[in-house]
Amino acid sequence: MTPFTAGVVASLVGAIVGAVVGGAVSWLLNRQLHAQQLERLRTQYKTEFAAEDTARHFLGHKGYTDRSFEVLRKHLGGFDDDELRRILVRAGAVRTYRDDGSEWWRLLSRMDEYIEHKAGAARRP
Repeated sequence: MTPFTAGVVASLVGAIVGAVVGGAVSWLLNRQLHAQQLERLRTQYKTEFAAEDTARHFLGHKGYTDRSFEVLRKHLGGFDDDELRRILVRAGAVRTYRDDGSEWWRLLSRMDEYIEHKAGAARRP
């Protein structure tokens, strides 16, 4: 191998190693930055996350598939009505209205349970 060829190979290896190391460092720094941003957002929106968890808790109770908006408003105080509705939607709930015009909410994931319950009630004399 001539000195010229050895120099080219060494330069090529150096460039490849530099690119790999630089890419790895960049990836690690970006990963750390994204983790910090996510934690900052979680802290910033902690109240909303807690409200969604609380809504899921109330709507996931085994004894009741539906909850009235009044009951949810009572237990999730501190939010205006439309803000509370947005929280319920983010929690995975859907709104229904009863014949008397009252507003009720249930988790979409419990829709099959609700339908089964309604079908069973309709079959009873």
